[in-house]
Amino acid sequence: MSKQDGSSRQVTTGPVDDSATPILHVDMDAFFVSVELLSRPELRGKPVLVGGTAGRGVVAAASYEARRYGVNSAMPMSVALQRCPNAIVLPGDYPSYSSYSKRVMEIFGDITPLVEPLSIDEAFLDVSGARRLHGSPAEIAWSIRERVQAETGLTCSIGVAATKYVAKVASGRAKPDGMLVVPATETVAFLHPLPVSALWGVGRVTEESLQRLGLRTVGDVASMPPEALERAVGPALATRLAQLARGEDPRAVHTARVEKSIGHEQTFGHDLVDPVEIRRELLQLSGNVAVRLRKAGLVARTVSLKLRYGDFRTLTRSRTLAEPTDVARRIYDEASDALVGLVGDGQRVRLIGVRAENLRESGSGAMLWDPDEEWRDAERTIDEVAAKFGRGAVRPASLVHRERRSPRGADAQRGAADRSEPRDRQRTGSGEGDAPFDPTAAGWGW
Repeated sequence: MSKQDGSSRQVTTGPVDDSATPILHVDMDAFFVSVELLSRPELRGKPVLVGGTAGRGVVAAASYEARRYGVNSAMPMSVALQRCPNAIVLPGDYPSYSSYSKRVMEIFGDITPLVEPLSIDEAFLDVSGARRLHGSPAEIAWSIRERVQAETGLTCSIGVAATKYVAKVASGRAKPDGMLVVPATETVAFLHPLPVSALWGVGRVTEESLQRLGLRTVGDVASMPPEALERAVGPALATRLAQLARGEDPRAVHTARVEKSIGHEQTFGHDLVDPVEIRRELLQLSGNVAVRLRKAGLVARTVSLKLRYGDFRTLTRSRTLAEPTDVARRIYDEASDALVGLVGDGQRVRLIGVRAENLRESGSGAMLWDPDEEWRDAERTIDEVAAKFGRGAVRPASLVHRERRSPRGADAQRGAADRSEPRDRQRTGSGEGDAPFDPTAAGWGW
């Protein structure tokens, strides 16, 4: 669902029954690339990539022309350029993307107050209460597309359906620059011919498991006996997949985004072997996570470590804390303990990630004692200094040493993502392929 190249585009062109389809999923088309092309119109129609080229730079976004070569977001730039040697690579410009995103979201807000942003370039809208002023859901979707193009020069694709899940699938099918209405009575007929990868929660591994059972379409999953499906993917996922395969999705559009986790991860320009250097990077990532927790007024009960080796084996380890925290030192200590036995003996590490999970509002529960009180006071003081003089003004001594040995922009790529949606939307990038873009991160070597 995240690698559309427009070859299977499906749009609504005539009258259709949209009486029971109040949910819209609006997704900007190749957003990062499209914003860049506003100031570079001569590149229209050419394969264009946005991303980093240094070291292990990755593709943040690809134009539809580039996607037809098999290029997609989060792909190593070196692989992308092998597949599409004539691609034009542009650096990213987050402030510009953020500015256009704000303008687009304001257009949505003019239509309905029920707007649920999923990322910088997509949102769900519930237009149930907007019909009297703005017309039917299909008419509203059409006017949104016209306004976005007229006021920003950008295009978007919109799915209109009875549920969030079906609306999201429909917007993907309508790309680029299209609208697809799925009448409520035709939901099952629309879903069942689609591949199993169209189901939220079906990644590569789950897809392979389902295909081994002969399940290749959504319809196959819908007709699978529940007991057999549970044996294949477990009871929780089996229940959810069966519901989605029937077009069932009871979730409402929520205007407030709830963070489920906050994390940072870093892919290195060269594999790390030295455990001391690995722990330095772990300390930096822990600090980044803690800063974002404090800014959001959140604390975490669980710390998760992600480790990817040079051969692409990936491990995750989680530790649950006795008391929730927003302190970098505590996050680092837990992640460092989880690292024991996973590095050393020549193990080559390609990527490290730290994630804070099981979040709740800071101060929402009384603690009998605060084991991190002194560290918390020190880190909040550092936050105040950073607000005046920049984040690099004060840092642990070990990270000063690290900066002298290896300049951040020269050999490291970093990305971060907040996760609040299943599979394809379990990141902050576009569902059609724009990779997560975090303004607080170094940003893929840009």
